[in-house]
Amino acid sequence: MAAPHTLQRLHKLIWVLIYGGLLTLVLGLATGRSDADLGWSLVLGGGLAAAVGVVLIAVRARLKTD
Repeated sequence: MAAPHTLQRLHKLIWVLIYGGLLTLVLGLATGRSDADLGWSLVLGGGLAAAVGVVLIAVRARLKTD
């Protein structure tokens, strides 16, 4: 069981990770044309952040409020 305030913070973190990760991923794809190493690093980091956000959605779905 989790407090409503904790669930609200988790909800905000989830969407920051998803949107920030996707933005970084797209930035990495655009950067990859001029600097392949930096581009792939950004793609991997952004993809990882977005994936963590998706996993946290599953975690949030299992939590119940107090």
